[in-house]
Amino acid sequence: MTPVVETPTTTELDQLSINTIRTLSIDAVQQAKSGHPGTPMALAPLVYTIWNRVMRFDPRDPLWPNRDRFVLSNGHASMLLWSVLHLTRTQAVNADYENLGHPSVTLDDIRRFRQLDSKAPGHPEYHWVSGVETTTGPLGQGIATSVGMAIGEKWLANRYNRPDFPIFDYKIYTVCGDGCMMEGIGSEAASLAAHLGLDNLCWIYDNNHITIEGNTKITFTEDVAARFLAYGWNVLRVGDANDCERIEHALDVFRRETGRPTFIILDSHIGYGSPHKHDTAAAHGEPLGDEEVRLTKRAYGWPEDAKFLVPDGVYEHFEDGIGRRGADSHREWTQLFEAYRAQYPELAAEIEQMQRRELPSGWDRNLPVFPSDAKGIAGRDASGKTLNVLAQNIPWLLGGSADLGPSNKTLLTYEGAGHFQANSPGGKNLHFGIREHSMGAILNGLAVSKVRPYGATFFIFSDYERPAIRLSALMELPTIFVFTHDAMGDGEDGPTHQPVEHLASLRAIPGLVTLRPGDANEVVEAYRYIMQLRHQPAVLVLSRQPLPTLDRTKYAAATGVARGAYVLADAPGANPEVILIASGSEVSVAVDAHENLVAEGIRSRVVSIPSWDIFEHQTREYRDSVLPPNVTARIAIEQASTFGWERYVGAKGRMIGMTTFGASAPLKELQRKFGFEPARVTAVAKEVLGRG
Repeated sequence: MTPVVETPTTTELDQLSINTIRTLSIDAVQQAKSGHPGTPMALAPLVYTIWNRVMRFDPRDPLWPNRDRFVLSNGHASMLLWSVLHLTRTQAVNADYENLGHPSVTLDDIRRFRQLDSKAPGHPEYHWVSGVETTTGPLGQGIATSVGMAIGEKWLANRYNRPDFPIFDYKIYTVCGDGCMMEGIGSEAASLAAHLGLDNLCWIYDNNHITIEGNTKITFTEDVAARFLAYGWNVLRVGDANDCERIEHALDVFRRETGRPTFIILDSHIGYGSPHKHDTAAAHGEPLGDEEVRLTKRAYGWPEDAKFLVPDGVYEHFEDGIGRRGADSHREWTQLFEAYRAQYPELAAEIEQMQRRELPSGWDRNLPVFPSDAKGIAGRDASGKTLNVLAQNIPWLLGGSADLGPSNKTLLTYEGAGHFQANSPGGKNLHFGIREHSMGAILNGLAVSKVRPYGATFFIFSDYERPAIRLSALMELPTIFVFTHDAMGDGEDGPTHQPVEHLASLRAIPGLVTLRPGDANEVVEAYRYIMQLRHQPAVLVLSRQPLPTLDRTKYAAATGVARGAYVLADAPGANPEVILIASGSEVSVAVDAHENLVAEGIRSRVVSIPSWDIFEHQTREYRDSVLPPNVTARIAIEQASTFGWERYVGAKGRMIGMTTFGASAPLKELQRKFGFEPARVTAVAKEVLGRG
């Protein structure tokens, strides 16, 4: 007789799929001898439900513009994401948005979890693995970034949707844990999300009461639900993380909620199914161990010795779920967009340019040109004038400040710019409040949404944004960070407001373009360079005080900014015996010293170096033409730490910079005290040349 093979029921396939996610995670961590198995064991039902029952996502095209977004903020549980990307057969896409015809995450990648070149690294990495919406490492960054994604969707929908054309109406699902709740950045982001009424945003909190040191009762006993109610979120609770029906119901409530974001508290058990590590810190950050793995698989009804098993029917079950739903939604949207293109061709063209991170035609028209002026204009003022032109030329350029718009000069004041609020989501002025920590991450969330964001604060507070700045470089996002009050210009506020080490620390971040322009026209050229970046973030460091606007008929054109450093002023015959190198507010000091030296018959050259990073990427021939190797008499002038300047001044050069913190005093007194005056530069130049 032929045996009868029973077809698994949908419920059985659901559980089989959930246990596949669990066991792939367990096996990957065990084989890597490193990782975090407990959270994937607990949250597999949640992630399965989001992906296979609820989320609109087309695995065949993970960059479809109107897809729902999934953010794993507790990124140490990355095996949840690698498992589901593999089981949904999400396709890989390259930097040019081309489908590569192979899976984003293969089973072999999972076997090589946390190993070199595997597409299953230790934490989710945007740009490295298709299907990852943002890099999540430092806890709290993911939830804050998801707020930026939600703002982005609201802004896009307001600008581009038309009656019968919901081009943008996606949701953002964010999974987070106790660490995200404890980190201050999460509080900042949650507060702003509620103020803005981001009803497209859902955070699901893995409430398992366990962190590395043990039960959260040793540090974290607040009423989290009450906290989020106080913010103004819609708070729901699911008491059993294994109840897919209740999870799906809560997510459905979120999708129907209007006017406020949703916070779902999901009571779970870390290490679920492990006989000896269930509900313990031991399940958090280390492999279960071979024997415990066997016992856990036995508890799941799984073959105890099978490794990296994907049972028959699991791939097909995901194809019947998210595969079919995502393909149908994507096809309907594509048809809708073609009809939209016929009716609104200019708006459709904008969307396509934005998705490719291109700029519209004429984006740099009417940029200001500042006449020479000995009194000059502050870098922040030149920036404000430039931003107001660019924002009119580039519809999707928007941004704001951490409550410092009038001081940073980043407010968009032209007619129609508007202010982004819950009832005016088309405004281009974003108000982050005094929330620098979350502002940086929110900017990254906007950038992954393909709008072009900028955010501003005082340079000293770049410390608060540093994790997000670093992640923007890691993700290769063209986020723009504007910092004013770059040195001692805020003199009387004293050393707490005078950045000293910040330039050196930002210059040390790989892939980050740091620019400190020396006058108003260098500010314009800095923006011209920054706006053309597609895969690099930029930091713009600007003065509070007026800087002389140099006479460009006498000195070199400010277009030299595009090469990072350039010869601004030179000795007759271009044969210098001493080179003065400066950035920002010290460029004019160097120019004045140069004029003094030339008047005394000393062949001096001034090199403006707004960006070390850009300069280092020029050819050796160009760099040597700016800083000839045979000219060893060099002086660097910068109101910042001298750290790193050795590369440009060499063993025989000198540095006029800061080796201490500043002081509270008027700017002129500080310049005199610390030697940032033309006379001091002139004297040091003579000393270096042996003519002192």
